[in-house]
Amino acid sequence: MAYGRAVLARVSTFAIDGVDPRHVCVEVDIRAGLPAFTIVGLGDVAVRESRDRIRAAILNSGFKFPDGRITANLAPAFLRKVGPGFDAALALTVLAASGQVPKAPLRSYAVFGELSLSGELRDCAGALAVAEGARRAGLARLIVARERAREAAVVEGIEIVAVSSLAVAAEVLSGGQPPALPAAHASTDHRREPDLADVKGHAPGVLALQIAAAGGHNLLMEGAPGTGKTMLARRLPSILPAMSRSEAIEVTRIHSVAGLRADGLITARPFRAPHHSISPAGLVGGGASPRAGEATLAHRGVLFLDELSEFQRPSLEALRQPLEDGCVTIVRGQRALVFPTRFMLVAATNPCPCGFAGVQDRCRCGEAELRRYRRRLSGPLVDRMDLLVNIERPTEEDLRAPPTVDSAAASVRVAQARERQHARLAGTHARCNAEMDVRMVARHVRLDAPADGALARAYAVGALSARGRHRVLRVARTIADLGGHEQVVESDLLTALALRQRGGAEEALVA
Repeated sequence: MAYGRAVLARVSTFAIDGVDPRHVCVEVDIRAGLPAFTIVGLGDVAVRESRDRIRAAILNSGFKFPDGRITANLAPAFLRKVGPGFDAALALTVLAASGQVPKAPLRSYAVFGELSLSGELRDCAGALAVAEGARRAGLARLIVARERAREAAVVEGIEIVAVSSLAVAAEVLSGGQPPALPAAHASTDHRREPDLADVKGHAPGVLALQIAAAGGHNLLMEGAPGTGKTMLARRLPSILPAMSRSEAIEVTRIHSVAGLRADGLITARPFRAPHHSISPAGLVGGGASPRAGEATLAHRGVLFLDELSEFQRPSLEALRQPLEDGCVTIVRGQRALVFPTRFMLVAATNPCPCGFAGVQDRCRCGEAELRRYRRRLSGPLVDRMDLLVNIERPTEEDLRAPPTVDSAAASVRVAQARERQHARLAGTHARCNAEMDVRMVARHVRLDAPADGALARAYAVGALSARGRHRVLRVARTIADLGGHEQVVESDLLTALALRQRGGAEEALVA
């Protein structure tokens, strides 16, 4: 093909900005001149390197690479383009501009994927987010790699074209029949989920788990080694309520952008348990090219921090703002990215360095060691925990007794409590009691006279901060929902206060 004048072609693709898609228009201009291939539009190294991948993929797919001067633009130019997901869009636009595939069909397509040198279309992280962006942009079809097709097909209102190579994509654009979507993989994981029926004793801990699950509250468990803190936390997912479809899509998008494979929609709430050596950037997100941290991967689920006192102090302090706001903003080089962090924080810690504080004749920690150990957890962080539970060593009778509750029965109670909250909070931003703000607490938490008096006494003696008072009201509202009554009574409030105190102070407070 001779290029007496410029030949221009366009196609849509998407950049991932944090966890959100941003529309990008790929423009390719081919004109006479010395052979050259230039890509402009603020692309990173992976985008600039795509020139060689695209050239080899086009040639190895049986097409001719144009001999003229090729200029590819990724618009808008101010938006940073990261990753190899632009390869397929650039290659198809080059083929359209050189007349090897028709231009007209490209107007209704979005294209996303990486190319191998042989022309194979490889999967890229973020296919679900791209499908959501394509639907919002009014595009009818999305071309993606077959490995990501089931994930992208979760989005309704857009046709997913699953292709294995650049040649197949070009054939579809030329009028060929789109390949059928790959079948969903059958689940081969038959492991038994941990159940509350395995728990013997630990009545306060089991109650706290149900309250936390019902209201989405944060929970801190403290106790000697081997008493069952981690065992209880691992059984929390078995009683969590099912996610709504919007929550499931939100979670699947986050995991897709993070590069975690998903065959269709993720329906189980996330449960993330990072090691205590994790850095602040790994926990809340960040890095030179900002990526989601464990707090974002736990969005709409549980972030479990075992051995809480062993975590780096900067990592724990970085959690304070995400816990309060439900999101974290990472700023790098005049670029601000917002990652959602609406999760339940469940943590376990020992009461002292040896772990046996309060156990007669077993603790050898001095006062200085105890004070230093307690300072590892800052007051502002502990104040953001809704439930503080001391896990005691079960007795011999507890270990021989039958379980008090199993996960099936507890999950029914939790689901019923969540249904009451959904009805009460309909039309607001909150999805559970833990997400209620001050105005919503004042509107929806009604105390009877004895409960109001008990709360006033607790606040007057300085046992609660203003934030702590607000959190006690939200927990009391959840306990009332579990009990099935609309007004918060004194027993609900006293239980919330008892589950708010560390080190056995609850008896004195309630009295």
